[in-house]
This record gives sequence, C-alpha cells and structure tokens, in this order.
Amino acid sequence: MQVPSVFQPIVDLADGSLFANEALVRCKHEAFASPIGLFEHAVAEGATGRLGRTIRDGLFEVCPPAPIFVNLHPHELQDRWLVQPDDPICFHDHQVYLEVTESATLDYYDLCVSVLKEVCDRTGAYLVVDDLGAGYSNLIRVVDLQPKVVKLDRALITGLDTSKRKQILVKNLVVLCVELGATVVGEGIETVDELKAVMDCGVQLGQGYFLARPGAPPPPVKWPFPAAE
Repeated sequence: MQVPSVFQPIVDLADGSLFANEALVRCKHEAFASPIGLFEHAVAEGATGRLGRTIRDGLFEVCPPAPIFVNLHPHELQDRWLVQPDDPICFHDHQVYLEVTESATLDYYDLCVSVLKEVCDRTGAYLVVDDLGAGYSNLIRVVDLQPKVVKLDRALITGLDTSKRKQILVKNLVVLCVELGATVVGEGIETVDELKAVMDCGVQLGQGYFLARPGAPPPPVKWPFPAAE
C-alpha cells in the first residue's frame, strides 16, 4: 500500500526563496480522507508505526530534491519503526526535519527525549516543534528538547495584522526562540497583510495558502514583493 503525499513550500521571508517543503498526507480512500481519521484508525489497530513507515517510503520516492519536513504521530515513538537503520530519512540527500506537535512533546515528553534524540543524533535530522502557542503552556519542556525549528500555531497568525496583543506575543515568542537557537515559522498565512505582520514581528520563515498551496509537485512560491537587487 502506498499513501500519497503532497508538498507545501516553507518560505524564507528574507527574500521569498524556498527553505524546505513539508510533506502532507492525502489518502485517496474515502473513509480516510482526513489524515486525522487515518491515524486514529491506525492507533486503534496498533499500526501507527507501520503506517508512518509506509508514508515515508512513499513520500521519499517522489519528494523534490530539497530539505523536507516530515510529520510524526506521537504513537510512532512507541514503536521501533522510526529507529530502523533502513528508514528513508537516513538517505535523503538534503536536510530532514522531523515535526511533532507541541502537545505531543508534552504528553510524550520522555519518548520525545529518548527516541527523537536517538534518531536525530544518528541521522543528522533536526527536530521541529509544531503548533507552539496552541494552548499548551509548558515552554520549559519545549525548550529542553532544543528544537531546531519552532512553528507558531496558526491561531497566532490569523488576524495578526489587526491584533496588537497578538503582535506583542508573537514578537516576544520570536525573541525567545531565536535566543534559544531555534528558527521560527509562521503557519497559516492567508493574506498579504498577515504576511507583512509576520515579517514585522521578526519571523524568519512562512507557510500558508497565500504563499503556496500544497501540491505534487510543490507549486512555485507566490512572493508579492520586488526581488532584491
């Protein structure tokens, strides 16, 4: 079985260039049209590790020659599929970023520390914490994982251009993350005004439908500003 993936660009906000692509699952089976439903079924069947490996086998066969973000379900950390030496994350010619949600880092903290550290140390992959600011407030544990990249939850980005309170929060989160050695991604950018606000807050990378929708192959980046001379 092969589970199809699409790829959404993550953009360097300094100049609009491609930083990486994120692989996103798009199952064609009607019952599992939502990736959430697909993984819920895998959890119920005790097959999350096998599903994750199947997805990686397929996406690395077709992914573009560029750095790639790969999402991990927390239940995969309980299996041994992820640490197998023949996993395709070991053989990609470009940088691999392993992405887990903020809630997973807190609910499965010990597994994140042990399994993800082992995988990253062995393969050279980097850890990404997704959805920072989604309602889980234990920043100390997130910081202790030493992620290479932090993705701000889209709830912080939506309407950022019209909310002074959000702007203050995002600016301070960016300062904190940068001082701790993490690059920051603003997710869910859907308008040029949100993009400008994200950039004004010091966010280094951006992702969202305004910049590029998911596709296979990934679409070109829509960059609304003149190229630097």
